[in-house]
Amino acid sequence: EKKSAETVENIKRRHSKLINSSRLLYQEYSDVALNKAIQNQKRADSLSEELEQVSPGFRSSPKLRRKVLSSQDSCLQRLSVSSSASLWQDIPMVRGSTMLLSMTHEEQKLQEAKFELIASEASYLRSLNVAVDHFQHSSELQAVLSNQDKQWLFSRLQDVRDVSANFLFDLEEKLEENMFTFNVCDVALKHAPEFRRVYLPYVTNQTYQEQTFRRLLNGVPAFQQVLEKLESDPICQRLSLKSFLILPFQRITRLKLLLQNILKRTRPGADEEVQATQAYDALEKLIKDCNENVQRMKNTEELIYLSQNMEFECKIFPLISQSRRLVKRGELTALEYNLSLKWKLTTRPIYLHLFNDFLLLSRPRENGHFIVFDYAASSEVRGEKCEMKLHGANKNVFRLFLLQNHQGKKVEFLFRTETQSEKLRWISALSPQQAEPDLLDDSDAPQVQCMKSYKARENDELALEKADIVMVLQQSIDGWIEGVKLSDGERGWFPSEQMEFISSRHARQMNLKEEQRVKNAKQQVFRRK
Repeated sequence: EKKSAETVENIKRRHSKLINSSRLLYQEYSDVALNKAIQNQKRADSLSEELEQVSPGFRSSPKLRRKVLSSQDSCLQRLSVSSSASLWQDIPMVRGSTMLLSMTHEEQKLQEAKFELIASEASYLRSLNVAVDHFQHSSELQAVLSNQDKQWLFSRLQDVRDVSANFLFDLEEKLEENMFTFNVCDVALKHAPEFRRVYLPYVTNQTYQEQTFRRLLNGVPAFQQVLEKLESDPICQRLSLKSFLILPFQRITRLKLLLQNILKRTRPGADEEVQATQAYDALEKLIKDCNENVQRMKNTEELIYLSQNMEFECKIFPLISQSRRLVKRGELTALEYNLSLKWKLTTRPIYLHLFNDFLLLSRPRENGHFIVFDYAASSEVRGEKCEMKLHGANKNVFRLFLLQNHQGKKVEFLFRTETQSEKLRWISALSPQQAEPDLLDDSDAPQVQCMKSYKARENDELALEKADIVMVLQQSIDGWIEGVKLSDGERGWFPSEQMEFISSRHARQMNLKEEQRVKNAKQQVFRRK
């Protein structure tokens, strides 16, 4: 413990020699960086639009080409007036050097991208120090928590802090060695096993952490009182404990994007490109494993709950399975023509539970209970738009076909939803999974940029971070979009209200070109092995 604290203090002293850090904690630093990314995209979008209007052949002009690039010059921003070295070029040794003048624009952009990784890690460590020293080690907070609550609430946060401290130590050594050609991707690659060791258990604990935090906040007055006192301390800068606890989730995602940003700017075929690609791939796999672990825990809890609240009117179906996950659930209105009532349209509620391998149909009962009356394998299920012209409230209608139900029979249902987006989401979820088309070839497809992070609330939704760029697949008239995130290919639905469309075709092409650059690098690097 003592050694760890000394290491952190040593890092902080070393850090102050190189980076005149602003007082911003990582929560605010990250927000500023993401706002800058959004502004860069907007500038590239509006500038491209102007150039497209002036001349379709603008790419031939070197002056204009430089202008397009200069709109995205800086990957880091001036964090505050006092932060004179928030950019790599603002470090006095760099700013006053003749070597800077001999570097190309692209070489400068690459060094700025690498410097952002270092500066943001310094800010992240600053926030982790507050999280560990001010909150986790608070004697008052320790006194109101049981040992189990401490474990669930803070998990391996101190280990995360120590790994960040060691990572920053190595990054700054690289920067000191040569401020003009320093590399960071080899350092990230070297630390990747340590990232996995601490981040995987920390992120996997997320469900327990959230549940514990809610229970303590709502049911333990002493915890609430101590928390209010700790959060009001100036060291927190009016930020909540919860915002500190979620930082490791946010950081590994951001670190992957920072490495991706560096990779896009490295010279194809260079050693640095190989290291950047390997480090990026390691982070991508870590994030994928983290998400899968979290999802697996949620799925298990969900299946246990459902198994306790489902009765089978038909042949009993063994619900709990390790490989089973819930894709979509919801209550729909079934429309039926009653022959005995002269073809009068009648309605009844039916609840659908769509898993990755089966679809269950049930009659909903009180207190979250379900009576399952039919089911079919997902491969035997189809959802289709309904071409029938129905009047009044029956406009959001689709057909559901069970090609072979639990009795081996073909069954058809006609369902009504409350909104158009709900109808489209069900049809999309019920469609057989096909290989994703190569979206990177389609510059005419609409793209949107996320202006505010969105946390997925349902299984078919797409979680988005601020500044994410998404390719649009389809839209509903009631404000929902189905899309694919460019950075990782994840697909899902999200509300359109916090999105902005990228109107310039050239800006969309540039976004696709950058993603293709990453894809090509991965293919080249992992083909060599």
